[in-house]
Amino acid sequence: MKAINRIFALALAVLALIFAAANLFLTNMGGRDGGRPYMVEINRLALKIEQSGIEGPDPSDFKYVTNITEYGEDFYKSESDYAIREINGRLYRFDYRASDSGKAVIAAVNVILGIMSAFIVIMVLYVKIKIIAPFDKLKNVPYELSKGNLTLPLKENKSRFFSRFIWGVDLLRENMEKQKKRETELQREKKTLLLSLSHDIKTPLSAIKLYAKALSKGLYSEKEKQLEIAENINLKADEIESYVSRIITASKEDFLSMEVNGGEFYLSRLVTDIENYYSEKLSLIKTDFEVGRYDDCLIKGDIDRSIEVIQNIVENAVKYGDGKSIYVDFGEEDNCILVSVKNSGSTLSSKELPHIFESFWRGSNSEKQGGSGLGLYICRQLMHKMGGEVFAEIHGEFITVTAVFVKA
Repeated sequence: MKAINRIFALALAVLALIFAAANLFLTNMGGRDGGRPYMVEINRLALKIEQSGIEGPDPSDFKYVTNITEYGEDFYKSESDYAIREINGRLYRFDYRASDSGKAVIAAVNVILGIMSAFIVIMVLYVKIKIIAPFDKLKNVPYELSKGNLTLPLKENKSRFFSRFIWGVDLLRENMEKQKKRETELQREKKTLLLSLSHDIKTPLSAIKLYAKALSKGLYSEKEKQLEIAENINLKADEIESYVSRIITASKEDFLSMEVNGGEFYLSRLVTDIENYYSEKLSLIKTDFEVGRYDDCLIKGDIDRSIEVIQNIVENAVKYGDGKSIYVDFGEEDNCILVSVKNSGSTLSSKELPHIFESFWRGSNSEKQGGSGLGLYICRQLMHKMGGEVFAEIHGEFITVTAVFVKA
């Protein structure tokens, strides 16, 4: 803010300089004969008297000179401005009326400059108060969020410039706070579950160890008894296996928060958002991006989550394609809308195709690409929550990933 104040002070100083320079220039211009038309008229009259010997021309013929007086009594007494000229050895007094045009020009220029300066000052103050000052208050918000300070809400602001931005940042803060609480609760639940399962595993494990020790010492010599002990060991092992399965399931479930708000939206809104976002982005990397024709209709689901799904699919196409072309196509089957993203340069094998929607799975074409293996997994989970589906197909060097939305 101090830097802005310095710039504001510098702008005021420049305006003051412009005022001073303009007035000085106009004043100097007025000091020349061109700025004093009455002097031109006096000079012409003096020359006329000198050449023709005319004395006392009629003052009514002149614009500025009101009277011409030859030297005599009360020669120097006059109520108006005058100039004296010596012509042919005689003194002549020329009374004149000065022109106010120069002062009027200076006044007009000052008024114009004043209005412009006032407008500039008002605009600068408006920008400072309505834009820079509110933004200055937000400069520490990202830093606080990065530190995990999520509890303090942002002050509501009705500014036409930052109200939506502040609302969005506050919504982000709330979502991050909810996510943090959810993760904390999830970790606590998982820890409780693991402790419980670990305790439950001890019982069958102790029984297996006991049975194994008895068999090693030959305590059961009868064949039937040994078979019974073996069957018990197998049952306990199955029990342990079920506990391990529950641990594995718990480790996979709910590690991502994927809340979906039920609702309806028009297909055109989804397509417009995707097209606006990727048209410029893909043109910068010289990738042909084309969106096919479609008939607008109402779709069931969460518009924000639907955009997220298509964005994830397109991002995969950008990351794992050859960068030549990406094509978005549309279809309709069984009261469903199919949105397909097709890209060239696919190197994924048909054997790997069934696994691309699994969590943390990465194909053979991802060796040189960063990522977590969650993009398409998230797409499937979101589509299922919205009552839809997502699937993929490979045709030669082209791969097509299709999201299936239910029509409203």
